[in-house]
Order: sequence, then C-alpha cells, then structure tokens
Amino acid sequence: MTNTDTANSPRVESDIVQDSINAIRFLSVDSVQKADSGHPGAPLGLAPLAYTLWTRHMSYDPERPDWIDRDRFVLSAGHASMLLYSSLHLAGYDCTIEDLKNFREYGSRTPGHPERHDLAGIEVTTGPLGQGLANAVGMALAERILAAEFNDDENTIIDHHTWCIASDGDMMEGVTSEASSVAGYWGLGKLIVFYDQNHVSLSGPTDVTFTEDTAARYRSYGWQTLEVEDANDVQAIDAAIEKARAETTRPSLIAVNSHIGYGSPLVDTYKVHGSPMGAENVALTRERLGWNYAPFEIPNEIYKHWRSGSNNGTAQYERWEQRWNIYKAKSPALAQELERRFRNELPEKWNLEMPTYSTTDKPEATRVSGGKALNALAINMPEIIGGDADLWPSTMTQLVNRGAVSPGKWRERNICYGVREHAMGSITNGIMCHGGFRAFTATFFCFSDYMKPALRLAALMKLPAVFVFTHDSIGLGQDGPTHQPIEHLAALRALPGMSLIRPADPNEAVQAWEVATAHTDGPTTLVFSRQGLPVMDTTNMKVEAGAYTYLNGKDAVIVGTGSEVSIAIDARELLANDGIEAAVVSMPSWDLFRKQDRQYQESVLPPGVPKVAVEAGSPLGWHEFVDDVVALNRFGASAPADEVYKHLGITAENVVAHVKKLLDK
Repeated sequence: MTNTDTANSPRVESDIVQDSINAIRFLSVDSVQKADSGHPGAPLGLAPLAYTLWTRHMSYDPERPDWIDRDRFVLSAGHASMLLYSSLHLAGYDCTIEDLKNFREYGSRTPGHPERHDLAGIEVTTGPLGQGLANAVGMALAERILAAEFNDDENTIIDHHTWCIASDGDMMEGVTSEASSVAGYWGLGKLIVFYDQNHVSLSGPTDVTFTEDTAARYRSYGWQTLEVEDANDVQAIDAAIEKARAETTRPSLIAVNSHIGYGSPLVDTYKVHGSPMGAENVALTRERLGWNYAPFEIPNEIYKHWRSGSNNGTAQYERWEQRWNIYKAKSPALAQELERRFRNELPEKWNLEMPTYSTTDKPEATRVSGGKALNALAINMPEIIGGDADLWPSTMTQLVNRGAVSPGKWRERNICYGVREHAMGSITNGIMCHGGFRAFTATFFCFSDYMKPALRLAALMKLPAVFVFTHDSIGLGQDGPTHQPIEHLAALRALPGMSLIRPADPNEAVQAWEVATAHTDGPTTLVFSRQGLPVMDTTNMKVEAGAYTYLNGKDAVIVGTGSEVSIAIDARELLANDGIEAAVVSMPSWDLFRKQDRQYQESVLPPGVPKVAVEAGSPLGWHEFVDDVVALNRFGASAPADEVYKHLGITAENVVAHVKKLLDK
C-alpha cells in the first residue's frame, strides 16, 4: 500500500467504529501538538488495534482499577504513551481531557512515558524498550502460579490475560529475547503480545539494521505466531485475538502490519515517529481522515460506544464478584490469604523462625546466613517467590523443599531463569506489579550491571522486590577482577529509592532480610559476602538504623561495611596498643542511616571526631560521612582473598595509618 493509498483507503467499518478509532488518533495528535513534544506516529497507526482490544476483548472495570482478576495491559513501546492515555480516557478511567491537555507538562499525570503511579490503569512504568515486554512475562507467570494455588474445581478466581504492545525497537533489545525465550519454555498461554511491525524507527527505516524474520525467532522460542496484514482491518485483528485466546499452552505473538503516522502527510516516515507533526500537517490529517471536530472535542456517542463494550465496565466485574462471594463462603481462609497478599501485608509471626547466631559460632559467609534467613521467612510467607541466574549453589538462595516453577508445576516457588539476568530483573518487576507475591532475585554482585534497567525501574515504581547480590567484593578471591565488584556499591547507592544493605556478619544478614521484608514502599538490594565472616555481638546491633556504634571509643571513629567491619575491629585493637581509643561503627546502609534524626546520626558519627571508613570498593560518596576512606580506585586481582586484600591495601594496618594521619593534623 503506498502512502497515497493509505491516506485515501476506503472505510470498511461503520461510522461509529471509525470515529471511535479516530478519537484515539486525534486525542493523541492534539496532545502531542499542544505539548510541542511527543510521538504521534504509533497512535495514528495502532488506533484500530487499541480500539479493538479495549472495547471487544480486554476485561477491566474503570470503577475498580485494582480488581485482582482484571486483564493486565502493558505498553512496552512506552514512547506511544498517548495511545494508552487516550484509550484510558475513552474507556472511562480517571484520565480527564485536562490530563491530556497537560501531556508532558511538569506535575502532569500524563508524562512523556507511562508511569505506574500516575494514573489508574497504568500497570507498569515503561519507556526503556524491551522492559515492558519482559514485565508482561512476569505478570503472565504470576497469573499462572496464583491460579494454580487459589482456583478450585468450582470457582475460578484467577483467570485473566496479559496483553502487550511492542515495537520494532522492543524486538531489537536483548532483554526481549531473554524474556521471550523463558516465556516460551513456561508455555504462558495467557500472554498475548502485539508486535507493531511498521518497519520505521526513530532515525529511519528499520531495514538498515533489522531484517530478521521475527516470527520465526518467536516460533523457535515456542510461541504461536500470527499476522494481521493491515492494522486498519478490525475484523482481522478480532480474528487474530480470538485465535490467540484459544491457544492455552503457548504464548502468542501477533505481528500487526501498521503504517506509522497513518492518515498524515508524513505516513511511513521516521519524521512522524518522535516529533509533533506541525499545525499544517495536523490539519491535513484531519481532512484526510474526516475528523471534523476541534482539538479535544469528543462527541458523546463515541464515549457511549467505547463504554458499552462487552468486556469492560461493571458487568464483567459483577460476574467475577458472584464467583468470589461463593468462594469466600466455601474457602474463607484462602480468600483472606489472597486478599492479604494483594494488600501486600505481612502475615502474623512472619519472622518467627529467623535464625540466631552466637559469637562462639564459627565464621559464616553472609550469603549462607542470608539464604537461611530467606528460607526461614518462606516458612510463614507463602508469597515469597524468586530465583537466580543459574547460580543457586553459589548464591545460596534456593528455597529448600520447593521445586522449580515449570510447565505442570505451578505451585513451586523457585524460578530458574537460566543465564538471563536482564530478563530476571524485569520479569521480577512484572511479578511485583501483578500483585500477590514478594519476589526476589539472586546473582553475583558484579552482574548487577546486567540488571541495572530493571533495578532502576523497580525503584521508580516503588516495588518492594528484593535483589540479592553475593560475591560482594575482592573477597571472592581467585575468580579475579572480572567478577570482583568495585564501583557497584557506589552505583546502586546513587539510585534514588533503592535501599542497599551490606551486612557485616550472619546476625546482620538476618536483620537485613527482616528490614527488606518489612520495607514495602520500594526495592531493597542485599549484598552478601562469599567468604566467611566472624559472628558479631547483637547487643547494639541495629541494621534498621543504617549504622550503629559496635565498639565505643573517644579519639576516632572507624566505619566499615560488610566484611570490612572485621578489619575495622582489628584496626581498633592496633590503635589501642598505641593508646588511641577508636570507636567502630558498622554502617550496613547509607540510605537507612540518612533517614535517622540528626541526634542519632551525631551519636554514631560525632562532629569533630576524626572518622575513617574502610570498604573494598570505590570511595565515591564516603566523604558525606567521614574525613578519609581506605578504598579502591582500581580493579581487583586473581588470588586468594587474604592476599588480594593485603596487596590492595584493604588492611587494618592501612586503616591505622589513615587514622593516625588525621590525628596528627
């Protein structure tokens, strides 16, 4: 179809359907034009798909946007945010015309890319391409596991689909391949992804870099693949969706051939991807598509048509509510448990089984004690679920006596992601966005680099996921500098909304898991050691405060985290031989310490007293708390851990030298 043909293609639908489709187009175009910023091309091309999905197939209730059995919709192509905002408005969600007029303005509920907390109906924060599709995999997995746990033979309480719209750019991203591969293995039949195959990206046609057979790739993953020849063919979209819904053992990819910027003079060009079209082109598009209404004007009959769809509104919810009332009467304990989990409330006695350690116990790696604490929590918290990137024998995070989630084994709790760190983080975010679980991940700390986009989005969405990273420093030894994290603590401490805890001993590791579990308004990173650490006395231990004085002293303060607290203790003993009384402060969490009042902070780090920190990582940021720092500005080395510490200067003797230098001033 040529550009001219596209602009002049005949209407094959009724006028009300065409007008309802065009309402999406022009709410989107006019919002972008008013903001003088945005992406009008995808909403113009995909409006028929959004209309068909929202009015004929998706199950939702705008009056109850948090209904647990609603369908989930993810716009992985987050730059097309106006497609979602316009659909939410027309469907009856709390997204007003004023919200659309304020698109991309400061403080608006309609930012440039969809953000989870801004509007009801936005399930996940998307924009970084590929993340949304991986989130959708996590949502579909959560639905499948909850259905196995809570549905019975008479009442289906959890039974919904996850829908996702992805772009060419999404398909190019590596995280998409990872997530789609494992989704195919799991056989997530209620996951349906629409691939907007418009062959245009932001800077030009996709064929300059991307000519693969995407459908063949997805078939190799174990997906059903379908194709819609023309995105304007609502009947073809209908048929493809019905076929996808009928497939229950495989996820479905529906490739939809669309024309970016459909109806505009810029159709099928990159110029309509990420920039306003300009007043003249907007006027021409109105003329070509027969839209004779002023900006932001929508006739009442369009609203009525949109909101009378068979799957939306109160009718679908009320049918579910009838089943739910029967279920509650028959299985009140299960019903209460499901409600509790979706409220994200902790059960009673959730930490009753936590392990304790004595100073007479032998040293233990915090990865080991952290794994014991995790398993203790899982005894009374059935919502705990998670896994690792093919590393559980090293991360020690396997949930004991619980098998691996796999086709036909949906009541298990260990998720084996394979070597797919990108997907692991993003799928975990999707599980958390779905609700009903407290999810965790685990891998080596150095590989947090692979998970950074997911970590950032978890913080942005305030998801109480727990990200476990072991092998936290040069202390992992002979695996060498490729696996020894240096800058990683500084990078994650700089991430707004991410709480990071690096425990110094087994007891701190247990407390760290308790703090992370009780923390429900954002993610937590737990950073554990590979090597054994001596058990510390718990008398003054206060991980929830971020830092506490472990040993008193009036002349100086030595601050440590993780395995370096024991180095600080050794340095204190050396200083005592010279008549210098140094305090030792364990500071497992900067962000938690910042939340304490000034009086407490100054009791731990007294003003005017020389302070030295020691940490086997980058010194970046430490001068907020101390006067000097013994740290690393280089990569590590391959050797036994003790030798690496010695050769790189992370030693008690070096700490003593830094303290004495400050005292001499």
